[in-house]
Amino acid sequence: MEKFYNKHYKKLMIIPVILLVLAVLFISGFYAKNNDLFKKDVTLSGGVTLSIYTSKNINIDDLESYLEKEFPESDIFIRKLSGFGTEKQIGIIIEASGVKGDELKKTIGNKLDFKFTDKNYSLEEMGSSLGESFYRQMFIAVILAFIFMGVVVLITFRTIIPSIAVILSAFLDISASIAIINLIGMRLGTAGIAALLLLVGYSIDTDILMTTKVIKRREGGNVFERLKNSAKTGLTMTFTTIIALCIALFVTKSFVLKQMFSIIIIGLFIDIVSTYLMNAGILKWYCEKKKWE
Repeated sequence: MEKFYNKHYKKLMIIPVILLVLAVLFISGFYAKNNDLFKKDVTLSGGVTLSIYTSKNINIDDLESYLEKEFPESDIFIRKLSGFGTEKQIGIIIEASGVKGDELKKTIGNKLDFKFTDKNYSLEEMGSSLGESFYRQMFIAVILAFIFMGVVVLITFRTIIPSIAVILSAFLDISASIAIINLIGMRLGTAGIAALLLLVGYSIDTDILMTTKVIKRREGGNVFERLKNSAKTGLTMTFTTIIALCIALFVTKSFVLKQMFSIIIIGLFIDIVSTYLMNAGILKWYCEKKKWE
């Protein structure tokens, strides 16, 4: 394994580089078409969230098609509410942009023959300016996270190449995750942005571990041995987190938690590629240039 890696580690780096290029191209194409990096839900774009609590079995696809015809200028998204620990439908949640709450209630009441009372529904309205403000603040938070991350890594290792490798790895995690999110049609809200910020932390964790063992603690065997030891620890951490999140994803009925867990799981699988094929390869090349064993 050591001979194979020492001979082909530069070729293995091509895989994450291709993934990074494809992610950037896909996101660029999505931005050119939609004027945004990803699809946003009402918590970021503004709109109405109407929760209806009923034991009546509602055909979500049929209702969504009906509302799209009634409000052609609006963006409609409907999901079901399930009881805790069961798949039984106890209601639905409707998210709509560019629609007033009263108009949405009246249209749904006529379609479903449903009478709204104080106990069988809840209505939340998010202004477009407030949603856009949340989006800008979250976007700034992600950018600041990368800036401060780069400063801390540069101060820690006092050399530019390993620092760039860490930041590049984190950038691949975020960009590829967003590309996959767009590909599967997921709408991101404030919880989704928070998950991306958490993903930056997970990515840096394994990268810092590897860089510290390879660059700062050179007494622990040759470069390959140090990479292997850090990979054992890092992969144990990563797969433990993935298993825990997969169980939580299966158990929880909360849409917000499902979105967060899904994003982090996607990002962790990408992190395996970025850390152990790209970051490890850059560190290996750097040590060879420095003639470090």
